[in-house]
Amino acid sequence: MDAALSRRRKQVPGNKITYLVDRNINYTNICTINCQFCSFYRPPGHSETYTQTFQEISTRISELEQIGGSRILMQGGVNPDLELNWYLDLIKSLRKNHPSIELDCFSPIEIEGIAEVCNLSTFEVLEKMKNVGLHGLPGGGAELLVDDIRLDISPKKGGSENWLRIMEEAQSLGLVTSATNVIGFGETNGDRISHMDKIRKLQDSTIKNGFLGFTSFISWPVQLENNVFGKRNKGNNRLELETGPKEYLRHVAISRLFFDNIDHIQASWPTMGLGIAQMAFFAGADDAGSTMMEENVVSASGTDKTQANEIELQRTILRAGFIPSKRDSEYNLIPVIVTPDNNISAIIPVQN
Repeated sequence: MDAALSRRRKQVPGNKITYLVDRNINYTNICTINCQFCSFYRPPGHSETYTQTFQEISTRISELEQIGGSRILMQGGVNPDLELNWYLDLIKSLRKNHPSIELDCFSPIEIEGIAEVCNLSTFEVLEKMKNVGLHGLPGGGAELLVDDIRLDISPKKGGSENWLRIMEEAQSLGLVTSATNVIGFGETNGDRISHMDKIRKLQDSTIKNGFLGFTSFISWPVQLENNVFGKRNKGNNRLELETGPKEYLRHVAISRLFFDNIDHIQASWPTMGLGIAQMAFFAGADDAGSTMMEENVVSASGTDKTQANEIELQRTILRAGFIPSKRDSEYNLIPVIVTPDNNISAIIPVQN
């Protein structure tokens, strides 16, 4: 971990740990992909399906604005009932009513689903969205960019080349993107390196072509509760999946050492807890992620760590010995008054 911390200080000098005030909005849970590790989705026709109205989404953004937020991260299922014009009208409406909020919306797999519905290429879909105000594309749906594993856990999601291609298209249009990685599917260390290598090679190509590329890399362990994948891996086999804090921190450190072309490594406190996030800062992470004003996908899988406000994130950073710094989705710093912590020596409890 010392080597990773040293590399972090070379790539991102100083003692700052950044964080973002935003809101996750999961606008629909209707999905046809049926990922085995997802507890959030409902198939079309299920009694528990929903799709939020424009007004419901706008109200959530207004609540974010009231606490000084700067971005929404909006993702949902692959909903075959929603046509491209619905998405374009939504983006235009949100851009008009919330001009200061960055709209980072729709994962590559959602873009692929929209393209199939409207019979356009994914590039054409992205271009139309960019033209009406889309700011960026979330990194969801990557999981592991190893096709044998993808075929096992998400057979309808498609190969790794699809995710990489759509991200490359988004980057060529100037959209802000991030790279993600879910571990704990029983993959080998070689599989994890293969995943990161594909991302690093795309980043090299994107930067060479004069584009921003991925702003950050975020990894987290798969959640085993309340889903088919968890039921399939009950009992002692869970230990073989290696999703605990030690393995997670090791992966954070390796990712910092591996990515010489992605500056920002994010700690995943929503899945690991604030205490492990503090340890991740010493394993090479330089970012605490977002406040997660709302989150429905990870929490549906059984974790109870998906809520923290801005003051809690500031205190987590302070107690680890770093300086909290508020940012936007492009890592531009935003002026902020850091709330003093009268119990600065206290350690955030480690959550198992």
